[in-house]
Amino acid sequence: MNRWYYIVLGGILVVGVIYIYLHRQDLGISVPFSSGSEPGANADLRPAHIDWVKVDRSFQGFTVDMPSGTSEIEVPAYNQQGAAEQVTMIYSYPDAETSFSVSWEDNPPVMQASGGSADLTLDMARDDALTRSQCSLVSESRTTLDGYPVRDFVGRNESGGVFNARLILAGQRLYLLMSAFPSVTARRDSDVTRFFNSFHLVSSTNND
Repeated sequence: MNRWYYIVLGGILVVGVIYIYLHRQDLGISVPFSSGSEPGANADLRPAHIDWVKVDRSFQGFTVDMPSGTSEIEVPAYNQQGAAEQVTMIYSYPDAETSFSVSWEDNPPVMQASGGSADLTLDMARDDALTRSQCSLVSESRTTLDGYPVRDFVGRNESGGVFNARLILAGQRLYLLMSAFPSVTARRDSDVTRFFNSFHLVSSTNND
């Protein structure tokens, strides 16, 4: 099974995609993932057809364009003391092997561990996502959104699965946008760009 299915909510310490995979029947995701056990097994896959819809989560601080059929779930997370917390995630599967998701948490454990340093928080969140997904860092860039620090990075595993991730630290809230694909050929760069660029913070609910 491709390791990209085990991409987690880095730094927020939520096993988001793992949770969805293990509970896919309960969640109505009935199409099984392909194994792709050999490197390059998914090399000829093509990008999924995506019908974009605007998702308005102003009451939670943002709006974003997502593939149609977006669902919401609360995923159990565990802090440094081992206590369970609930983190909200919205997600969509335009096909059985492609996923888009947005997750967020206020004052996440990784921020506490970093002592409140924005750069260190994002560094730790990135490293955690790569370690937990057993992926290597392909590229990384830094920018801002409405004055808040943003970290974009790309990970890839040995079987060819890839993901694009964007971390946004808006005050005390850490957002993670993630799009995951079974191969580079299944990724359409314009879809990733639209997804990331459509995300807008709603200032009235930001946790400054």
